[in-house]
Order: sequence, then structure tokens, then C-alpha cells
Amino acid sequence: MSHVSRVPPQAPGVPGAAGAPGVPGTPGKADTRALAAVMHTAFFLLLGASVARFLLRHPGSPSTPWILALSITLALLYVLGPALGAAPTVRRLLWLGLVVAVWVVLVVLAPSFAWCAVPLFFTALRTLPPRAAIVLVALLTVFVVAAQLQLSREFDPNLLLAPPAIAALATAVFVHMERQAESQRALIDDLIRTRRELAATERREGTLAERQRLSMEIHDTLAQHLSSQQMLLQAADRTWDSEPATARAHVRTATGIAARGLAEARRLVHDLAPPELEGGGGLADALRALDAGPDIEVRFHLEGTPAPLPDRVQSALLRIAQGALANVREHAHARTAALTLSFLGDQVVLDVADDGAGFTEPRGAGATGDRGHGLPAMRARVRQLGGTLTLESTPGEGTVLSAAIPLEPPA
Repeated sequence: MSHVSRVPPQAPGVPGAAGAPGVPGTPGKADTRALAAVMHTAFFLLLGASVARFLLRHPGSPSTPWILALSITLALLYVLGPALGAAPTVRRLLWLGLVVAVWVVLVVLAPSFAWCAVPLFFTALRTLPPRAAIVLVALLTVFVVAAQLQLSREFDPNLLLAPPAIAALATAVFVHMERQAESQRALIDDLIRTRRELAATERREGTLAERQRLSMEIHDTLAQHLSSQQMLLQAADRTWDSEPATARAHVRTATGIAARGLAEARRLVHDLAPPELEGGGGLADALRALDAGPDIEVRFHLEGTPAPLPDRVQSALLRIAQGALANVREHAHARTAALTLSFLGDQVVLDVADDGAGFTEPRGAGATGDRGHGLPAMRARVRQLGGTLTLESTPGEGTVLSAAIPLEPPA
């Protein structure tokens, strides 16, 4: 019982704090007020009963004015207690000392006031540190025992043993309640801290996911457009004097790519759908309009019965096709590339094949064949939609990239 610690009350309005609405099983302010009301009522009932007993048993006693004056003083002091709060401040300690001192004088003058000590037990336990509170309860119990023995005409063992038993029981109950309340407060604090950590983790994951999405968007759109413009302008520079018509064609193509890049930049700012999908023609028309540069022929094939696709799926497949064609242009040295969009009932599949140089896929643990940022971005897009991305390539025989996305959300 000597190790009960006191936890300062939490600030009002903190979610999950002791007594907060919606947190079942926590000691709230209503419970505290109810217990305090019971203690105050019991004190005044015992004080009134003691005054009545004294007046009935000792009518006309010379000490009656003193008893009445001290009783009124004790009642007034006790009324001031709630205004001082429950924290062990200096004013609270001085108040408790005055209450105990007045009660002791009353008990010395009239032993029948001894049972007013029971509410004072709880007041001491709520105000003082545990060790000091237990010492004060023991002293009050000694006065109660002495008063009861003084009132008794003959020795009664119950008068010697009952008050300590009652004091011990009251102290044990209070200490147990305080420990339970402290455990609940600690549990609530842990829950609040865990909830805040989870919220912070979710915010970080959301931020990282958004950064990854933006990086993939920039790589698949702006970066690819700028790379195409650079290649076209370099080609125009090389043929400017010898083949001016070809050079101007390269410049016009670069201008068109720059216009699409500007539209992509505006879309990124407003987070809209890809501009290729805004015309209402759907994914097939957007794929049919793609190109991989002036030296690569791009063919498009549509297989199966087209079905409406979610905007996220259309955007992801379009970006994958753009990224794949960018890889064909920059790495494959191919003459032709084929885009095939297949509707297979429960999934949609996009195949991008080229007749370029191909490459040897890495073998062994952890080998993915991903080179640069493009393929990881494609895999991330497909993974977010519950699909799969496969890559097959053989040196000298070209490369086939296949993205399969289920039309129904994965279970």
C-alpha cells in the first residue's frame, strides 16, 4: 500500500483521456464527483449525528458552546475543501491540517465525534502522498480507538479491533482503486500513443506512395518527351545542311512532342487523366496513336471484345506502353514494335514486342532484369492494380513485355 503513485489529471479535451467519452471502463470525472458527493454526505451526516448525540447526552454542559463552535468551524472548513482541488498543494495541506486539528480537539472534548474520521480517511488518502496518508490514517485510527474506549463503561475487544480493521479496509479499497485507475490511464496512454504512431506511419506511407506515383508519372511522360525531343533535335542538327526537309520534319515532330509534354505537365499540376484519354476514344485509340520515333514503325492490334476499363487501369496501361516504347527507342535499336491489347474476359493484357537487339536477363536470386527506372515503375503500377508484369528477351531476337491486369479486384 505504500507504493501508490499519483498521476496528474490529463488535460480536458484530449481524446482517450481518463473519463473521455467513448472509452469504456475508464474512471471518469462523473465517477470521481459521485464518490466525492458520497464522502461529503457521509461526513456531514456523521458530524450532525455526533452533535445531536452530544446535545442529547450532555444537556446544559459548559462545553456545549465550544462543541457547537468547533462543529460549525469544522463544517465550514470541510466545505472549503473542494474549492482547493485534490492536488497536494500547500494550501490543500494547510487545509487538511486545520481540519484534522479541529477534529482532534472535538474528539478530546466529545469522543462521540470520533466516527467523523472515516470520511477523513479518504480525504487524507486523496490529498497526501501514500506513505504520509497511511501515517495520518493510523493516527486518526488511534484517536478513534481511544475515543471509543473512553465512551465504553467496560473493556470491549471490538472497540479495540474494529476501528483498525475498518481503517485498513478503507485504505486497502482506496489503494486498489487508485492502482486500477493508474493501470487504466497507462493503458489509455499506450493506446493513444500507438494510434498516433499508426497515423504517422500511414501519413508517411501515403507520402512515399504519392512521391513514387509522381516519379513514375514524370518518368513515363515528361522525361520520355524530353528524351524524344533531344533525339529529334540532334537528328535535325546533323541533317540541317544536307537534308533540310528531313531536319524540318524532325523539328516539327519535336514540336508536337513538346506540345504533348506541356499538356502532361498541366495534367500533373491538376492531377487529371492522361490527355491521350480525354478525347473519348478510350485506351485503344490512345495506344494506336503512340509512336516510338521516326525510325521505328509501331503497329497496334486489338484482340477480344473491348470492355469498359477503370480510369486507373487505362492510365496504367497507357503509361506502361509509353515507357516500353521509350525503352525500345533508346535501347533496342529495333525497326518495328507491336502493341497488342487483349481482352480475355477476366483480365486485360497489354503486350509490347520489338525486333530489336534484346538482352540477356540476369539470373540468380534477386535478379529482376530491371534496368534503370522504367521497368520498376511499370512493375509498381501493375502491382498496385493486382496484376503481373513479365519480360522475355533473347539477344538478337527482340523483347516482349506483357502486363496483365485483372478486371475484377483481387480477393
